[in-house]
This record gives sequence, C-alpha cells and structure tokens, in this order.
Amino acid sequence: MLDFGYSRRVLASATLAAACMLFPGQAEAAESALGVYVLGNCGPMAGVTPPPGFYFENETYFYQGNLGGNRTFQSGGVVAANVKLDISATFMTPVWVTPVEVLGGNLGFSITIPFGTPNVSAGAVLSSPRIDRIVSGRERDAIFNVGDIYLASFVGWHSGNLHWSTTVLGVVPSGSYETGQLSNISLNRPALDLSAALTYLDPVLGYELSVVPGVTFNWINPATQYLTGTEFHLEWSASKFLSKEFSIGMVGYFYDQLTGDSGRGDRIGPFKGRVTALGGQIGYTFKVGEIPVSTNVRVLREFNTTNRFEGTATYLTITAPLWVAPGAAVAEAKPAMTKPVIRKF
Repeated sequence: MLDFGYSRRVLASATLAAACMLFPGQAEAAESALGVYVLGNCGPMAGVTPPPGFYFENETYFYQGNLGGNRTFQSGGVVAANVKLDISATFMTPVWVTPVEVLGGNLGFSITIPFGTPNVSAGAVLSSPRIDRIVSGRERDAIFNVGDIYLASFVGWHSGNLHWSTTVLGVVPSGSYETGQLSNISLNRPALDLSAALTYLDPVLGYELSVVPGVTFNWINPATQYLTGTEFHLEWSASKFLSKEFSIGMVGYFYDQLTGDSGRGDRIGPFKGRVTALGGQIGYTFKVGEIPVSTNVRVLREFNTTNRFEGTATYLTITAPLWVAPGAAVAEAKPAMTKPVIRKF
C-alpha cells in the first residue's frame, strides 16, 4: 500500500516526494494491527513535488515485529495472542505530475499496487470463523497476494527554500481478502487519508528538514464487520547532502489512534494503538545513460508501543523519471560551496 521523499537535487530524487505523499501501507494498530498508511515511507524531501512529467517508483518494504505480553489481536475474524509478524512486500507506483496548476501549485496523480507475503504466526488462536469454536495451539499463515489499490491526488508548491504539498489518498479493496486466515496483505476496508508535507531545503549548504502530518479515516470491513478507528500519523526527517549524489540523515515517526475500534465483528474492544520510531537513512543518486536514478535506504526501530506490533521497518526505494516536460527545471542541492544549480530536462 503507498514511499509512500523527493530531492530537488535531481529529477529522480524529486520523484520520491510524490510517492511518499501517495504511498500506502501499514500504520500498525486497529484490525490486524495494521493500517492503510505506511509509517516511515515519507523520508527526505517529502514536501517537494517534481516538475510536470511521468515518474515511476518501486518500494521494497520489510517489517519484523511482535505483539507479545499475551496481548490479543484480530485479523480475518481470527482472534489470536502472542503474534509475530514478518512482512516482505513491494509497492509499485506510477506518478503523473500534470502541468495544471491549482492555486499556483502543480496537480498530480498516482496509483499504487502492492503485493507480497505477510508471514504471521500466533502462539494461541482463541477463536476462528472457520472452526466456530475455541481453538488452542499455534497457527501460522504466509500467503502471497495482491493488496488493496491506492489512488491519490496531490498539489505541490514552492517558494524559495520552502516546499509544501497536500495529498488526498483513497483506498479501494482489491477483493483478495480472505476471512479465517491471519495472512492478508489486503485489509479490505475503504479508507481516506489526508496529509500535508513541508520541506525546508537549503540547496547551497545541503541541509534538509521535512515534516509530514496526516489523519486516516476508515470505513467498516464488510467481511468481518470490524470498524477501525481514526488514526493520526506524523513523520519527519533531517538530512545532510555530502555531495550532489550522496546524503545521510535521521528519520522518525509517531502514530496515535485517535478513536477506538468498534463494529459487530469487534471481539477485542477499542484496541487503540500508539508508537514512536527513530532511525537513519542513506540516499544515493546515479545515472543510467542520461536518466537519473535515485535510491534510498531507511531503517527505523519502534519503541513506546501500545496495542500494536513493535519491531523494525526497512525500506529500499528506487525512483526514476519516465518522461519530463520539455524545459522543466529541478534545483540541485550542491552543498557548502556553490550557488544552486538549475537543471533543464
């Protein structure tokens, strides 16, 4: 679901921000201890929108965590305890930044198609719709499938060293969800996520600061009659470009479920979650012929968790432009010694 930062340094780096604004994924609380927003996918340059054109991002996502302490969770109608989660997933996102302006900002769209395998093991299964009785013992599910489809629209603005954007992200269930199993990359609940991103970038000194707040509104899962509460998420990054090609920095996020879960299918109560994470990132840009390709690796460790998995998230993001409007310009961040360079594509 969802990488979901862009760099003004090069065109491909700029592509990361649009995908961050659009990128869906796992904000782990609520039903299945998962949400439709990927915490940590918005990294450096989150508020920077690239010039009009077509772009493509491929995000590989790994997550390992557990819900220990004999705490229960519910997924696919199954109620289980002592759950461990190991996710390997890929998110493919084409992005279109149009030449259309809205209040002076560029309008863009994207679609994200996720697929992968959530490997879920439970120390005890307390109930299951497939058996209709109390069940004991361990259970493990690891099923590859295509996840829900994510559609997004965003508008991005620029003023000097400030770059900001707003994004509306909608989730459409793919139909691959299965009740009675623990492993579902599809969450099968329609949702709407509203977010904003702000980036300060000094292209002379090579410093970058970004912050991305957002709120997710969920609708009921029709297969389980479980209604996930409203969720708040906040992500940030602070980076330094050591050269035009290489950057390092810190990243983090905070998540808080604002309202509890409910619905006829909710068997575990409000299950309101909270988590904080800190980590680091490395970015590198290279060229394939004349095409700039941007890569970024982020690793975040979660702590201070309540009613959700606690673990480590790793992201590998690769972005590149497919076509850029003639005459479009992107400012490169050239650290410390020189004035900003405007690059024509």
